[in-house]
Amino acid sequence: MNTQTGILTVISGFSGAGKGTIVKRLLEKYPQNYALSISATTRAPRPGEQDGREYFFRSVDCFEKMIEEDELLEYAKYVSNYYGTPKAYVQEQLAAGKDVILEIEIQGALKIKEKYPDTLLLFVTPPSFEELERRLVGRGTETPEVIHERLCRADEECMGIEAYDYLIVNDELEACVDQVHSILQNEHTKISRKELFIMEIKTALTNYAKGE
Repeated sequence: MNTQTGILTVISGFSGAGKGTIVKRLLEKYPQNYALSISATTRAPRPGEQDGREYFFRSVDCFEKMIEEDELLEYAKYVSNYYGTPKAYVQEQLAAGKDVILEIEIQGALKIKEKYPDTLLLFVTPPSFEELERRLVGRGTETPEVIHERLCRADEECMGIEAYDYLIVNDELEACVDQVHSILQNEHTKISRKELFIMEIKTALTNYAKGE
């Protein structure tokens, strides 16, 4: 993927950390900068969710066919359901100069980082375990058993946090969104992401020095 165009950015976090809310507000506040990569999943839609907006909701058979035909950047199984990132849309948006946001779990994030080392990884966490538990219970969409599964999964995910580039503590939403935006904008000025520009300047200066 071309590092001179958009930046591929993965936002992960514990279930209930508020990463979805951060991504939604980021796109509302800075629509010209970002595009959201919609994931495919085999889980059932939650109340108010629509196919093609929050997720592409697919059957297990359909999802496994996508895997076979290499239509996904990554995929993983999480709490008995498949989640994956369709390739085509991501590549189109990066080529158009948009920073593409992927809201995916840690397994998928690390797979993408392995394939595309210039991917930016952000991990979202609430300020405390107690707040994480409160948010999960407060959603009112899952059974106590599923909440227990998600908290146990969070314990496993802690092992991978060090692989991320930035830790985002989601306490106050607007401040958190602006922090994410600032990080992404600063990434565009890194030397490692300006190779083509630097090469052009060097070539022009060399040609001038030679009298060409």
